[in-house]
Amino acid sequence: MKILLDTHILVWFHLKDNELSEKAWKILLDPENEIYYSSINIWETQIKHLKHEKEINFSGDDLNKMSIAAGLKCLHLRPEHCIELKSLVYDEKNAPHPHKDPFDRILICQAKAENMLLMTHDSLIPFYNEPCILSV
Repeated sequence: MKILLDTHILVWFHLKDNELSEKAWKILLDPENEIYYSSINIWETQIKHLKHEKEINFSGDDLNKMSIAAGLKCLHLRPEHCIELKSLVYDEKNAPHPHKDPFDRILICQAKAENMLLMTHDSLIPFYNEPCILSV
């Protein structure tokens, strides 16, 4: 399987954080799976680092270097990913809250366009009802 990591999953992976479930670790460590991070993860991390340097003590550059060192593959944003945004529909009637994160939306579109699974722990992302979403 080709797995694209949501930003928090990517960070938890590098920090070996206990937030990652056993299911997530099993998928991440399975040599049959191809694990990807996105240029979007780097962009999001860099923005958050610049705004909150004391809480987020690593930059997008740091995250990129860690991902390369870990042997992860980078998926770069392409026009087709952006165009895919028109197909996303959020189930506002059943979701507990609105979902306003543009980084999450483009990550879903990248996974969808590239026939990947987006691994996430975000409780709102499944309300897009996309088969490319892998909740862990």
